[in-house]
Amino acid sequence: MAHPDKLRTEYTAKDFVREVWAQLDLPSSALDALSLPGDEQGPAVPSSFKIGLLAQGAIATSALAAASVYAARNERSVPKVIVPLHHALAEFRSERLYRLNGEPTPHLWGPLGGLHPTRDGHIRIHDNFPNHQQGILRVLGLPQDGSATREDVTKATREWNKVDLETAALENGACAYALRSYEEWDALPQAPAIDPFPISIRRIGDSDGTATAPRSSVAATPPRDGDKCLRGLRVLELSRVIAAPVAGRTLAAHGADVLWVTSPKLPALPALDIDTSRGKRTIQLDLDDDDAEGAGKDKETLLELATTCDVFIQGYRPGSLAARGLSPEALASRNPGGIVVGNMSAFGPKGPWAGRRGFDSLVQTCSGMNMSEAAHYGAGEEGARPTPCQALDHAAGYFLAAGICAALHRRAADGGSYVVDVSLAGVMIYLRSLGQYEGRSGFEGAGGGGVDLPSAVEMDPGLFETRRTGFGELRGVRHSAAVDGCAPGWDEMPRPLGSDSPVWLLPRN
Repeated sequence: MAHPDKLRTEYTAKDFVREVWAQLDLPSSALDALSLPGDEQGPAVPSSFKIGLLAQGAIATSALAAASVYAARNERSVPKVIVPLHHALAEFRSERLYRLNGEPTPHLWGPLGGLHPTRDGHIRIHDNFPNHQQGILRVLGLPQDGSATREDVTKATREWNKVDLETAALENGACAYALRSYEEWDALPQAPAIDPFPISIRRIGDSDGTATAPRSSVAATPPRDGDKCLRGLRVLELSRVIAAPVAGRTLAAHGADVLWVTSPKLPALPALDIDTSRGKRTIQLDLDDDDAEGAGKDKETLLELATTCDVFIQGYRPGSLAARGLSPEALASRNPGGIVVGNMSAFGPKGPWAGRRGFDSLVQTCSGMNMSEAAHYGAGEEGARPTPCQALDHAAGYFLAAGICAALHRRAADGGSYVVDVSLAGVMIYLRSLGQYEGRSGFEGAGGGGVDLPSAVEMDPGLFETRRTGFGELRGVRHSAAVDGCAPGWDEMPRPLGSDSPVWLLPRN
């Protein structure tokens, strides 16, 4: 069922799920099991964008897809799924709302990044990772010894045109994007190259049927009746930041065994990892250590795990894992039972920007979202206003989880291996197609909350859970979806990177 974009301006969250569900080619009867309390048109957070609709719809789609997998594996009807709007919105801000040992969430941004003026506008710099910070300092001709200040960066960016600096930054290992209007974005060759629908699934190979036997159609060990929806599903996740980790965290909430793979050579983001690693076990493998004793051992370990997993999630810059022999096709050729490869990217698999790195804040900047949000807000905004949460990141993560479940359905019915592609820019396009609240109304009518979002201490305590972790006591937002009889939630809690062994919890039949 395809709808012209103009019809989406009247969508409720149920309309949203219905359209995505049809596009994923999942059984329409499952929609009868979905309940969306609070589903209504009207501002839910202080923004001109319909973030409440996006949050509730994306999380509901992922939960209903997991429930449908459970129903197929147990030959029963789809259990009832409930996703309340206010809880979904809290989960869309989970990385900002947790408390570790009673302390607020640490600052998530680097000291030099953010929006800076240029000769002809503005550019947003991302400097959360040391290599990105060093890259932009190198391009700007500033010292890389830690002495450069934010004021130094601003002075240097004023000497550049915004697109010239964007190009130079990306060519030199940095990550920065020019602030654009919708009109400027729409004129780019990348804009029409992005799929107008946020989830793409394609078949890439056959399988021998070992993972598609009756009652074991999604993983070798089917769930027990009343157990979590995805129990026995094996997920290998190579990811960073928010979007792809949210996909893995979502599958883990529904019972999947998720092995999160990081590298000892890459910098971590502990302020984010504490939240997005819930539900996962953590291993570290060095795929580049060709000179060390036992060269290639870590890569062989990864390939062994990939041969026996059901899902491989990756959120690195497009092409980086393929260059190491880990393309979707290579993974499929090694996995006889069929594998689902979930790709998260900034700009999608097609077009001149397909290989570019990017993050939520940067896609908002370069696509016109920040300028449109500022124009709606008014009241002296200087050309750019970010949305009140990382809406593209979170929605993309839930979309990827939903697409993975849909691909598992296809593998169960027809065999084969599949690739699921989701991009931040694709989510941006879909969010934009939902329309924006007129004028300043999205900020003034946001549930009566005005222009500020509630803090963790002001929110319903029933939305949170407190658990022991490898770092102390964690109070975090619970998963917002309820599945009748299947109780989503996280069995594993965050712990130091590399704490676990590279093995699956359950044997394969």
